[in-house]
Amino acid sequence: MASKAQIEETARVLREGGLVAFPTETVYGLGANALDVKAVRKIFKAKGRPLSSPLIVHVTGVAMAKKLAAEWPAKAEKLARKFWPGPLTIVVPKKAVVPDLVTAGFPSVGLRMPAHPVAQRLLRASGVPLAAPSANRFRAVSPTTAAHVAKAFPGLMVLDGGPCAVGIESTVVSFAGPQPKILRPGMVTRTQIEKVIGRVEEGQGGESPGQHARHYSPKTRIVIGQAPKKGNGVRLELGPDPADAAENLYATLHSLDGIGYEWIAVEMPPDKPGWAAVRDRLQRAASK
Repeated sequence: MASKAQIEETARVLREGGLVAFPTETVYGLGANALDVKAVRKIFKAKGRPLSSPLIVHVTGVAMAKKLAAEWPAKAEKLARKFWPGPLTIVVPKKAVVPDLVTAGFPSVGLRMPAHPVAQRLLRASGVPLAAPSANRFRAVSPTTAAHVAKAFPGLMVLDGGPCAVGIESTVVSFAGPQPKILRPGMVTRTQIEKVIGRVEEGQGGESPGQHARHYSPKTRIVIGQAPKKGNGVRLELGPDPADAAENLYATLHSLDGIGYEWIAVEMPPDKPGWAAVRDRLQRAASK
């Protein structure tokens, strides 16, 4: 686990406009000071990420979130009270202090309070909100260990917080429109959200990352359903529990991707709320 000295040094790099990688409970993030346009631009350049894909901003809690939000609806407050810290991103209208580069020009910003203790300590030490997409090349499999990050970005400063416990990216709920909408499924499910704020819609939205048809993809071809009869491949078994499947999905894809298989076959899990996030990631990983 990262030491106090390592966290203080990483916080200094962030305040001075540098890039670092740090753990969250979902995946490792490639972080920069969200209020520093030059620093944020380094994220896009390092990842090869299009400027049309917005970044999630990590905060210390609701107090910091409100400093960045032009509006903070009562339902957003309820969700934050229930699920923060945790794997839920809340999209709300932004204040001008948040650079347009962070939000891909949208007038709203995605905010999240991560649950990982190293992320929380880093946010407090740096004193600034951190824009942080996953610490991988654009469209590649997201990293869930420090080793995954080091392989993608040799020489980058990485705080090691061990394997990520959730394992896939956060649920994104938007309050930028007339009705709350889930833009990206995660391990906070629609059922859980609706128990707190009532009915929510589901759909696409450019104000959320993770909307590209092909995303989270290993170099090895992903095949959904029937395994090819020819070629050198392997079948990925997800198991019966969606939380376990999510925690292990990216780590397993990283491992299998380095073996040299021609394909990785996997059965699509059931169309149930608990599996929505895993289904989404598999569909995008398999897209051509």
